[in-house]
Amino acid sequence: MRLLYPCDPFENKKPDEAYEEEFNAAQAAGLACSLYSAEDFELGEFKPRPPLNEGEEVVYRGWMLTPDNYALFQSAVESKGGQMLTSPQQYRHCHYLPEWYSLCEDLTPKTIFLKRDADFPLELASQGWQAYFVKDYVKSLTTSRGSVAKTVEEVTEIVALIEKYRGQIEGGVCIREFEALSPETEERYFVFNRKAFSRDGVVPEIVERIAARIDSPFFSVDIVLSAKGEPRLIELGDGQVSDRKKWPASRFADMLNG
Repeated sequence: MRLLYPCDPFENKKPDEAYEEEFNAAQAAGLACSLYSAEDFELGEFKPRPPLNEGEEVVYRGWMLTPDNYALFQSAVESKGGQMLTSPQQYRHCHYLPEWYSLCEDLTPKTIFLKRDADFPLELASQGWQAYFVKDYVKSLTTSRGSVAKTVEEVTEIVALIEKYRGQIEGGVCIREFEALSPETEERYFVFNRKAFSRDGVVPEIVERIAARIDSPFFSVDIVLSAKGEPRLIELGDGQVSDRKKWPASRFADMLNG
């Protein structure tokens, strides 16, 4: 297996600063690592350094890609002899909330999926929810305004702000029933090759259940406790584009090293 990281935009022999600690930890753990230029890839050039070996399994660790761009990335890797661990279908499965929602509906807030041009007040009129959490298929609003809407009119406002600050609504709009949660309890877990991992070695039962339901070799699982102390699934993500958050780089590298 080889890890593939973005290089520094101005020095292609160094990892991008955002991934430098992890890159160094992965190499220290004996993992094969290569760098590539994300800027060159956007221009149609792909040149991993060191080169990929023929038939080598590749795990990407870099910036978020749309499912279409991930498919292009897979083609680029294959053109150099590598094989992506995660297929484009598996990437989409964890990257887009509607793709995994039905498999974990009992563990996560109720959600409806709408198009950008939907009549939000009309669509939400029958739900009877006290408040709403609004995001697109991938991300929520990260400004100080936040993504919680107390009225259906505020839903429309938040959707417009996501579009303004992110440049687009990716996929569509997800409107989730607001639940009282304890944000300080949020924890990120990873599932790698069907096995669940935590940064401290303790994996909750809810994460094990999710790991058995999702068809992907590498994904992240975000769990938070409700105000009543019940564990709730907040988000899944493709593991290749998920931040480590509180995970030490060495612990993350050990997980990938098996």
